[in-house]
Amino acid sequence: MSPAPQAPRPAADGTHRPSRWAPARWKPVGLLLAGALLATCCHAVLRWPRTDVVHRSTDAATGRYDDDSRHHAGLVRKRTLSGSTSYTLVVGRDPGLSYGHALPVSPYLAEQGVADTDWTAAGVRVEFTTGHALFVPASAFTHGR
Repeated sequence: MSPAPQAPRPAADGTHRPSRWAPARWKPVGLLLAGALLATCCHAVLRWPRTDVVHRSTDAATGRYDDDSRHHAGLVRKRTLSGSTSYTLVVGRDPGLSYGHALPVSPYLAEQGVADTDWTAAGVRVEFTTGHALFVPASAFTHGR
């Protein structure tokens, strides 16, 4: 049989020393963990995934294409919780740019900016300030594609 637990011995001056498991000893650790949790939550909220349209262009001439719809082109930036950023060129009938013909764009090109967007009967040409250009044929974004 094991001996019965003994009461803590009084210190030399007659006071009792707190146990190492006493709540007062763990209070700083609890505060540190609570602070770390709060910092993590704030970081997640500030970096929450979001989508921004960094460039937008609308075809000024309705009736240019045989589906008689107004078309929109936009450069969409998507940021993830991990901090990565991707860019997509979206061309279609949706003014919110949530649906349409999508092309991934290099982050380098996208961050340099769009210089010009040229709408023609053959399609849309998006030129970046670096001199690079992307052409999307009208057959890729007309008739609800």
